[in-house]
This record gives sequence, C-alpha cells and structure tokens, in this order.
Amino acid sequence: MDFRIGLIHGDGIGPEIVDEAVKVLDAVAEKYGHHFQYSNLLLGGASIDATGLPLTDDTVREAKTCDAILMGSIGGDAKTSPWYKLEPSKRPEAGLLGIRHALGLFANLRPAHLYRELRDACPLRDDIIGEDGFDLIIVRELTGGLYFGKRETKEVDGVLTATDSLSYNENEIRRIAKRAFEIAMKRRKKVTEVDKANVLDSSRLWRKITAEVAAEYPEITYENMLVDNCAMQLVRDPKQFDVILTENMFGDILSDEASMTAGSIGMLPSASLNETSFGLYEPTHGSAPDIAGQNIANPIATVLSAAMMLRYSLNLDTEADDVEAAVQKVLTDGYRTPDIWSEGTKKVSESEMGDLLKANI
Repeated sequence: MDFRIGLIHGDGIGPEIVDEAVKVLDAVAEKYGHHFQYSNLLLGGASIDATGLPLTDDTVREAKTCDAILMGSIGGDAKTSPWYKLEPSKRPEAGLLGIRHALGLFANLRPAHLYRELRDACPLRDDIIGEDGFDLIIVRELTGGLYFGKRETKEVDGVLTATDSLSYNENEIRRIAKRAFEIAMKRRKKVTEVDKANVLDSSRLWRKITAEVAAEYPEITYENMLVDNCAMQLVRDPKQFDVILTENMFGDILSDEASMTAGSIGMLPSASLNETSFGLYEPTHGSAPDIAGQNIANPIATVLSAAMMLRYSLNLDTEADDVEAAVQKVLTDGYRTPDIWSEGTKKVSESEMGDLLKANI
C-alpha cells in the first residue's frame, strides 16, 4: 500500500530522532510491502530561520495532502535562542498551536506505560508500582480552552492587568468525550473525567456533556475527579486509571506528570487527531537543545509515535504491533540510551538504538 507521510524534523534533537524513526518505518515498509512517500515540512524554529515565520501557508497546504504527519520536537533554549526575542505570536511554539488549529487536531492522546524493564527508572516506590506496573492514556482536548481563548494585557486604573479567557461549547466537549469512550472500549473500559467543577462553569459543562456521552456506553465505568485530586492520585496509585479525559490546560500538566511516573519522558509517544483518520504524531519530550548533535538522545518515544501513526491513521495494526514488539525486545535484551541506562544494562547511542529497533522488525 502507498502512503504519504509528512515529516517535521523540527529543532534541537528533532531531526535526529525523526531520522531514527524513519529507519524503523522503512523496515516496516520493506517487510510488509508498503511504500511510504515522505514530504519534508517546516515548523517552529527551523521555519523561522528559513521563512521568518513559525508556520507558513505552504506547510499547512502540504500537510493537508498527507495521510499523517510524524514530528520531532520544536523550540530551543528560551534564554539564548534568538527565536525567543520575537513576539510570542512569532515564536516556535506558536507554529505548533497554529498547525493544530489549522488541521483541526482536537484530540491529543498521551499514553503513559511503565515497562517492567524500566521499573528502576520510575521515581515511585515499588509498592505503588505493583507487580505489573501501569498503563494509562490521557485524552486531552487540544484546540479549545485557555490556550485558544482571547488574551490581552492592558492598563486598568493605572495597573497592568492580564486576562486570559477560558471557554468551551458543548460540541467541543462532546466530540472529545466520544473519542475517549471509543478508546476506552478497546482498553479496560474505564473513563475518568477530570475537571475543576467546584469552581469553574466550564468544568460544570464538561461534567454535564460527558455524563450524557457516558450514557451511550453502558459497558464503561465512568467517574469524575477534580484535577488537584487527580494530580495526587497519579503518584499515589496510577494503576487505578485507564483513560483520563480532560480539557486543554489540565491535560497539558497532567500528561507531563504521568510521563515522568513512567520512568523517562524519552519513552512516551503522543498523537493528535482530527475528526478523520488524519493525525500528527510526536514524542512528548522537548527539543533538548543541550544534547542536540551528541548522538545520545532516546529515539524510542518517536518510534512509538510512528507506531501510533501506523495504528490510528494508516490502519496498519499488525505493523504497529511489530514496532511495539521491537521496542519491547530491545528493552528485554538490556539495551538502553543514556537517559534510561542503569548498572547492569548495555548503554547504546541514539543511532545504535535506531539500528537495533530496525533489526528487530
């Protein structure tokens, strides 16, 4: 089968980790008789350097011709990079927000899975982790809420005052809730909706609409949880969660917390989907400019993002299983990049890890 895949190499370690993921995708294509046609797209700092803008119309137009997009990481060192001397609307992260909006990527999927082999890298106690670890996924609404609301800073009665508006309508909530319940149907059939309904009107609407959607899925256990309690429960007993459904800002914070309980943010993929099968796939970690070019980054999160792409956008479940099995095999065999290395395991470089994963396809 033929597929057109957009590649956003991005900034920092982004180009390196995307190249390692492409190694694995090429092995998948060869093994299963597919043809992946790659289209290189500019976003973030690389786009600013080339065009003066973090996102161009050309990138959006080209992205819409692809079946899916695989992205590295964007951004740089906020203290030293000239990108951060620009106004906020022209910085690298504005490009990411812009492409999410332009492509209608409203559903962000952030798995947090603790591999048995990485128990020592998990900061939680053994009695919290348990024998089998944990496996949860955060389904975060991505195109509404505070990050996309009206914002301004102005002088009010002689005092500088900043305002950020938070709004959601029932349609935005209903579509992300349906996606979360559909995902739960393929997992352990539990959804935890997270909000701040004791304070916020928007959260009370989230509870109302999500309860209506829950009624359509009687097989699924449904509960509500306040965001501050959820933050505590993620480190107290992460095994209790299956699918966490929440709004944009809460999801941003909770998914980063969950990623660290899984041992290393370098291990975790993510997907951002629209209402079709199209999606943008990226690792959850940042661009790590301090280690760029040193061949020590962990490419596994990007490779697992490629596996999610195979599964959710290209409908290649067997191929996705194969990639995930390759990751498991390499970890079982004791190979580790520096971020997850521990005494008694075999430290390998970024490119060596990519070669090992490719060899196990």
